[in-house]
This record gives sequence, C-alpha cells and structure tokens, in this order.
Amino acid sequence: MLSIYRYMFKIPDLRRKILFTLAMFAVYRLGTAIPVPGVDLNQVQELAAQQQSAGIVGLLNLFSGGALERFSVFSLGIMPYITSSIIMQLLAVVIPRLQRLQDEGESGRKVITQWTRYLTVVLALLQSTGITYLFSRGSLTGGILLIAPEDYTTPRVALIVLTMTAGTAFIMWIGELITQRGVGNGMSLVIFVSIVSQLPSSFALIYAGTITAGRPGGVLIFIVFILMFLAMIAGIIYVEQGQRRIPIQFAKRVRGRRVMGGQSTYIPLKVNTAGVIPVIFATSMMYFPVLITTAIPDDGGFMSSVRNWVNINIGNSQGVSTFYIFLLFGLIIFFTYFYTAIQFDPVRQAEMIQRQGGFVPGVRPGSQTARHLEHILNRITLPGSLFLGLVAILPSIAGAIWNVSVGFGGVSILIVVGVALETMKQIESQLTMRNYEGFLT
Repeated sequence: MLSIYRYMFKIPDLRRKILFTLAMFAVYRLGTAIPVPGVDLNQVQELAAQQQSAGIVGLLNLFSGGALERFSVFSLGIMPYITSSIIMQLLAVVIPRLQRLQDEGESGRKVITQWTRYLTVVLALLQSTGITYLFSRGSLTGGILLIAPEDYTTPRVALIVLTMTAGTAFIMWIGELITQRGVGNGMSLVIFVSIVSQLPSSFALIYAGTITAGRPGGVLIFIVFILMFLAMIAGIIYVEQGQRRIPIQFAKRVRGRRVMGGQSTYIPLKVNTAGVIPVIFATSMMYFPVLITTAIPDDGGFMSSVRNWVNINIGNSQGVSTFYIFLLFGLIIFFTYFYTAIQFDPVRQAEMIQRQGGFVPGVRPGSQTARHLEHILNRITLPGSLFLGLVAILPSIAGAIWNVSVGFGGVSILIVVGVALETMKQIESQLTMRNYEGFLT
C-alpha cells in the first residue's frame, strides 16, 4: 500500500494533479472561515458553539463544511449548482432542444454547462436572500439573531446577498478547475471535503450526548454508533462494487478472406447505477419548501400555519421528524430510478448492440432485447434504491431511538464513500496506464 502512494507522487503529471487538488481544498476551507460582512460575530460564535443543527439545516451546514453556522462567504456551499443541475436534467427530459444538445457531444454539453452556471447564480441570489431573511428572524438558528432587526436594511442585505452569491460562484469555479486540472470530479470532491471536515465534530457531538452526559449505558451506545458507522462503510463499498453482467455474443462475419466477430463480452450493470447522485438530489430538493416558506408573512392565518409546519417537519434545527425521514427515503428511491433511466437507455443500448451485430444469448435482437435489459435494470435498481434510502436514514433513526443528536448522517457516509471510490478508480486508471499496480487490484 505504501508503494502505491509512492507511485502516485512518482509520476510528475499525476503528482501535479494531486497537489493542485489539495491546494484547491485549502483555498475552499479558508473561505469557509471568513464571515460575510454585516453580521454580529458574537452571535455567529454562539451559533457555532451549539453544534446541534439537524434536519435540512444540518444537511446544508454539512454540505457547506460548517460554513452555514459561521455565516461565511461560502455559506451556500455547492448546493445552488447541484440544484441547477437537477433542474437542467429534468428539463432535458421534456424539452427536445436540450435533449438534442446532450446528444451533440462535447459542444452541446458546453452550452448546457453554461446555462447551468447562469441558473446557479440566479438560485444563489434567491437562496442567499432567503437565508439572510431567516437568520435575521432566528428561524433557522433557534432564536439566535445573526442580523439585528435594526440592521436589516436594504444596503446591508444587498451586500450580504452579493457576497454569498459571489462565494457560490467561486466554489463553482474551484470545482470546475479541479475537474479540468486535478483528480476526480471537482463538484463531488468539494462536497467530500465539506463532509469530512465535519466528521470529527459530529462524533464529538455523539460522545458528548452519551459518555460525557453520564447517561446509563452511554459507553455502549457510543460503541454501537461507531460499529454502525463502520458497518455502513463496508456495506456501501460492497454494494458499490456489485454488478450484474449481461452476456453479449457477436456473430461471425466473413469479409473477403477475413473472419470478423465471434467474440463474447458483457454489459456490466451496477446494482447502484446512479451512485450518490440520488442522495445529493434528494437533499437538495428538501431545501425548496424551506426556501419557499420564507416568503410567507407571519399573519397568524392558514399560510402562517403552513410555514410553521414546514419549519418544524423539514427545516427543524433541533431534531429530525418522522415526516422528514420518510420524505427523504422516498425522494432517494425516486431519484435513483430517475437518474438510472437517464444514464442507461435500454432501447438505445439494444439498437447499438444490433448495429454491431451482437445479441444476448436466448433473446431476439431489437425490441425483445430492450425489454430484457429494462427488466433486468428494474430488478437490480430496486434493491439499490432501497439500500441507498435505508443507509441515508439509519443514523437518524438510531439517534431518535436513543435520543442522541447525530451530527453525521447516512447521506454524508454515502457521499464520502462513493466519491472516495470514484476518485480512487481514476487514480488507479492513471497508475495502470503506466504499468503500476493500483488501489483496487
């Protein structure tokens, strides 16, 4: 294993990519510690000392690497970009022009990426305005006012909103630089660094709620959480590596004096084809109701009751509700099927196999092959989606059973392990191209 790390830094090109990626991580972490102008720093420190954010607030803080509880320039994190990516992928299904752009290859993807950037800036403006409003009222901070009511003026709010929007654009730029000049997917690695930076404080929070608090059986409860954490990591790695191999046979063809084809191969369908994308999509969608309710006035009527219900069941900063757990579970299953359908089209795959002169043994080429592939895909996607949903909500359920505030969640573990595996595969491909042994071989 140590020789593998030596090989990583022995190759000049790979060494430059790794060092560049680490440098971008340092820049990002520096930005999370810089508060936005115009806030009460004493109140910010009091909020950071609480460390009890849960629900959608906890997830937003987790994805921003703790920047939200510090109200830093990177408070929004990468969530606006993820949300805009979701919207663009949803629109590509219903708008033929976007679908044609996706099919055009690199040139079409560049246009879609540019539109995604513009949409990210718009969403960042809206989200920063909503968060600023909520922080001035103490709705997301348990009554702590980061902006005093008398300081909630148009010039100050405009300065805060523009600063947070610029921070999101800067994070987006960092992610794209990592993708182009570093190792791995930049946006995923930004989320990875944010979550990993919060894991020590998350376990410290569990330790304080079990052992330090002197609860009966506190040591045993803490050990159970540690074992659950390790078991979830092992389970995620096992499922991520699982795949169903569909055999493909190519018929022999004679061209002149040459005999072509006749070989056999397979299509590897992963149990979790969508990876961690459904988890990121689901958590991003959970933020929409909280954002929308910020525009509802406190008039004491029906709409005010709706706003309070959303804040308690979804945007709760003190605990996770049963409704939140089931909603997150359902959204993860939905987005798993949705993203799998986008990534793998059975009809297009069947046509490609037929054009190349191949067939699935025992299945007719064409429409029957498409139905066969769709049937297998649906069967393996179901356990994959259930596994993702279960892992995402398991720590929240355990925290509710033992009444312990859990800083980390299954969502964070899924993202960390999934991104780590994908990055390791990319590094391994770089090593194997140069005849070095990789991590997973």
